[in-house]
Amino acid sequence: MFVDEVDIHVEAGSGGRGCLAFRREKRVPRGGPSGGDGGHGGSVFAVASPHINTLINYRFHPEFTAERGGHGEGSNRTGPTGRDLDLAVPIGTLVYEKTVESEQPLRLIADLAEEGQRVLVARGGRGGFGNARFATSTNRAPRKVQPGEAGEVKDIRLELKLLADVGLVGFPNAGKSTLIAHISAARPKIADYPFTTLTPNLGVVRLDGDRSFVVADVPGLIKGAAHGAGLGHKFLRHLERTRVLIHLLEVSVEPGRTPLRDYLAIYMGAQPDVVEDDASGNPFHFSVVFHVSDPAALDPERIKRIIEEEKPAHTTYTLRVDKG
Repeated sequence: MFVDEVDIHVEAGSGGRGCLAFRREKRVPRGGPSGGDGGHGGSVFAVASPHINTLINYRFHPEFTAERGGHGEGSNRTGPTGRDLDLAVPIGTLVYEKTVESEQPLRLIADLAEEGQRVLVARGGRGGFGNARFATSTNRAPRKVQPGEAGEVKDIRLELKLLADVGLVGFPNAGKSTLIAHISAARPKIADYPFTTLTPNLGVVRLDGDRSFVVADVPGLIKGAAHGAGLGHKFLRHLERTRVLIHLLEVSVEPGRTPLRDYLAIYMGAQPDVVEDDASGNPFHFSVVFHVSDPAALDPERIKRIIEEEKPAHTTYTLRVDKG
């Protein structure tokens, strides 16, 4: 099960209480105060780990508490410091703190984009002072101690954005999973019905030498995905880090659909007839690349004719057909 967004509750450990004690030893008159300080509470950290790739562990275990500090002891002994709590998250996880501000309900704490990156999420409380800390020349037997400070308590949102160099987008059954299965060792589910891919898939493409790049395949998009149609569009966050987006188009589409309409439905988020000029006043220009394994399956002249008939006003285009 792939989980890329969870809400968790974290509590740092509270500091230990200072000790009230006096030194009582044979042949040591007026030994004086000897109460030690309390130990500091443990803090909560988020750590980017290469060994996990989903946040599913936090969905069913959303509450975490670090160890509290030990209380101070006599003979000026400081209480033990509470152990820190490390929360392992996938590389590419964004850590947000929930706030009460309506304008900014989430505050970004860190973007854990590198292996081993560690960020403080909740700081542990300071240990309280024992009575030995309050001894003065005029108050040689203080009975004052401090309680430990409470650790920070926060509500956190973890949001995973996969790290990939190339992202594949397109309508359902456009061939995204088939492509990633052919060019990498990834083995996503492939079938002849829509929405076969329900979660993003990653594949590593090996080039010559030590060079390689990562390809991300996300579930198919349809018109109206921004309003919840199909599987929605929340998974598009996994394409925000990519350097290149490849839009796959199905040539032999259903009646009432054309490759151009499919392209514009996703790229522009609107019907082709509402595409407008950009802010500079220049006509909108797009490039369409078709790749077919059987040259007989595609007629470039037919595609040009479809584009001329379907393209919106004030647009120009470039068409390239790769046969191989």
